[in-house]
Amino acid sequence: MKNFDDILQFIRNCGNKFRLVVCHANDPYILQAVEAVRKEGFIEPILVGFQDEIEEAARAGGISLSPYTIQHEIKKSEIARKAVRIVASNEADILMKGQVRTGEILREVLSKENNLNIGRILSTLQAFQHHLFDHFFFLTHASLNIVPDLKQKQDIVQNAINFVRNMGIDKPIVAILSPVETVNPSIQETLDAACLSKMADRGTIKGGRVEGPLALDNALFPEAADRKGIKSPYAGHADILVAQDLNSADILYKSLTFFGQAEAASILIGARIPIIMTSRADSIKTMINSIILGIYSCYR
Repeated sequence: MKNFDDILQFIRNCGNKFRLVVCHANDPYILQAVEAVRKEGFIEPILVGFQDEIEEAARAGGISLSPYTIQHEIKKSEIARKAVRIVASNEADILMKGQVRTGEILREVLSKENNLNIGRILSTLQAFQHHLFDHFFFLTHASLNIVPDLKQKQDIVQNAINFVRNMGIDKPIVAILSPVETVNPSIQETLDAACLSKMADRGTIKGGRVEGPLALDNALFPEAADRKGIKSPYAGHADILVAQDLNSADILYKSLTFFGQAEAASILIGARIPIIMTSRADSIKTMINSIILGIYSCYR
């Protein structure tokens, strides 16, 4: 899969329909994105929240709710619990975050009674389609894990490799981002990058090729790596970019989408089911792409 059109065509060819649960579905932009995908025949949406607020959002978005299932909840504190339990009990296939705090929905996803955890930490993966490239590239972890330690980074890298392999890239190249390309004991990011690279060499991280530390330019552009004299077959060819913390990842994600005008999708990985985690500032197109990516992951 090289772009979102490829994913869309794949889903059309398969012809299946999946059940999508939207937690706190009282947002007109989210509902417009869900409606666009529903009209394609890909999903059966289940909207969880206060019914009057959902109806108001639907009116604002110009959407008829007659094809939708609405799960009304009278207590705000119970909405996330109800939405997550629907997917945990196999009554739905995909979970989507609506107008709810990330921590609130994650608390339910991570609850032992819902049994959605597969043993690694959860992490966010963004897919980008940009005019400078003829293929996807990916960024992890732009909305969770404020300052991950080495063990958490290992899980983040493994989550991303597993997902990207299912996108058709057999041994994805992972670039551990840093401001410099050499190991510097004073810069923790470079030490972590060296450790993660060695973990991949020794098979602790499986299925991908890990290089780092690398700066952003020489992670994605071979000419930048050549000019800096970096001797690595992976430099300049990264499929997956690994940011060092929440701050740098968030800045990079928003720079790519707002300044770089990249098409994007965002999904939470490392759980038993796909979880779509878009930002309230994301475009409707990004929300649609994210749902499409979540559907695609159900096939893999």
